[in-house]
Amino acid sequence: MKNLKIYFPIVITALASQFSFGQEDENIGSEVVNVVKPYTPTISDAFKVKETPVIDDEDNTQKEEIQYNIFSFPVASTFTPAKGKAAGVDKEEKERIFSNYATLGVGNYGTINGELFLTHNFGRDSYVGGMIRHLSSQGGIQDVKLDDKFATTGLDVTYGSRNRDLSWNVDLGVKNQVYNWYGLPYENIFFDDTTIENIEEKQVYNTIALGGKMAMEKSFFSEASMQFKRFSDDFGSGENRFWVKPNFDFEVMDYKVNADFIIDYVGGSFDRMYDVDAELKYSNIIFGTKPNFLYQQDDLSVQIGAGVFYTTGKLNDETDSKIFVYPNIKASYKIVGDILIGYAGAEGGLNQNSYADFVDQNPFVSPTLFIAPTDNKYDVYVGLKGKLASSVAFNIRGSYNYDEGKPMFTSNSFDLSGANTEGYANGNSFNVSYDNVKTLSIFGEIKADFSKSVSLALNGQYNNYNTEYAKEAFNLPQLKIGANLDFDITDKWYAGANIFFVGERKDMITVQDDLTINPGTFTQQEVTLDSFFDLNAHIGYNYNDRLTFYLKGNNLANQQYNRWANFPVQGVQGMFGANYKFDF
Repeated sequence: MKNLKIYFPIVITALASQFSFGQEDENIGSEVVNVVKPYTPTISDAFKVKETPVIDDEDNTQKEEIQYNIFSFPVASTFTPAKGKAAGVDKEEKERIFSNYATLGVGNYGTINGELFLTHNFGRDSYVGGMIRHLSSQGGIQDVKLDDKFATTGLDVTYGSRNRDLSWNVDLGVKNQVYNWYGLPYENIFFDDTTIENIEEKQVYNTIALGGKMAMEKSFFSEASMQFKRFSDDFGSGENRFWVKPNFDFEVMDYKVNADFIIDYVGGSFDRMYDVDAELKYSNIIFGTKPNFLYQQDDLSVQIGAGVFYTTGKLNDETDSKIFVYPNIKASYKIVGDILIGYAGAEGGLNQNSYADFVDQNPFVSPTLFIAPTDNKYDVYVGLKGKLASSVAFNIRGSYNYDEGKPMFTSNSFDLSGANTEGYANGNSFNVSYDNVKTLSIFGEIKADFSKSVSLALNGQYNNYNTEYAKEAFNLPQLKIGANLDFDITDKWYAGANIFFVGERKDMITVQDDLTINPGTFTQQEVTLDSFFDLNAHIGYNYNDRLTFYLKGNNLANQQYNRWANFPVQGVQGMFGANYKFDF
């Protein structure tokens, strides 16, 4: 750039002289021109030139007056230009979106899976929708002595409205679940045929829920949700759950302030305790708020706040009330834009537990549980997330968590006294025990969308538990690994697979010292459940934009593992079905 600035006038003068000599034969003489310009250093902008250099081009040479004439004459032409034609552009056909669908699939073990989803719009804002779902199996697990079939049937209906400033919906759900306590510990306890035949292993759960949600734009009251749920079973157990969660967003002195509130009530009763024939009643109500304000500057974002909770609970005739205070701090920093982001935080809260929640996690619990909330003292974490490429994202996180009253599932002991003759009192059900547990966790995941046709996800988590009272963190695995792959083979064919691995778990079971006699001597013994992996895959064919056929396979490696102690799972499972999409 320096040389161009200094010699540019000389080059122009030289070219002008050559042009003049080419136009006439007269010799106009020659002259030596010396251009002198001192070097003036300047600082160039890193991204763009903001100033144009000034060139001092003095008139040092007398210009020659040049006269020339252009002799023009017409040229005949028969050329006729053709009209241009726009090049064709291949447009991808827009996928048609249907409002309704129906799915039906059948498989081995007498498995039936069906879904029907319907929706309809009223005008531009209102809508109504509903879904019916059913999944059942007739059982048939190898070497199981009791009935192991199950069924789940549910109906959900929603009505709502959406517009620019306000959206809301009301939901109604009904669900029926049938399970059997089929995990009889016959390898550790002697059961004769008469005893097995007299066991009533069936359990039925019923749920009815009514709730709703509302969200507002351009208002300090941003959203609120609420729900009432009634949960019951065939053994006289009943539970009511009601919660409401409003949220507020507003600004104070250019800072964004967010405040979450919660009122959460649960109350219910069981007809008896596991080893005592006496009714068990419980109730607990939580009032809480988690206000925080957001500070943002450049690439730094910090959310600072605290959580305050008040709870009052009752177990039979005993009442207890407490106040809890928790940290609520989050921070993130863009190290390299959106490519690399570091984050950290310290949070806590009072978590409500319920009979319905425990059944969702383990349907083989006995209807004799003690229900109490979990005090999550703190969850301190630090992580790194971002992108390895435009289509590959990752997340790595390490955390240290402390829970007081963390629930863990443990096998119920075999009822030696014979006071409890229910079908779940044969060592074939689970109780919930609480302990103070500190957990050190390392979590990582990576997601890749190689194209519109291929996606891959990998994740894994390692947990190290430290219990205060129990010997082990029962039924809590140290290691979990999962992988998921989905891809389109052609425009018509698609396929996918997922695999997950669960590490070893510990439990306590009842063991009979001499299996040849009944009764005998019984003891509680710690048992290790083997680790397992489960391979699942599916393939589908899109016959047209409405009709799709699919084939699914679960547990393709035929792993005869125990998800819970004495509760083996089904072997290789196959299902063939079809999905049909339609509009009214």
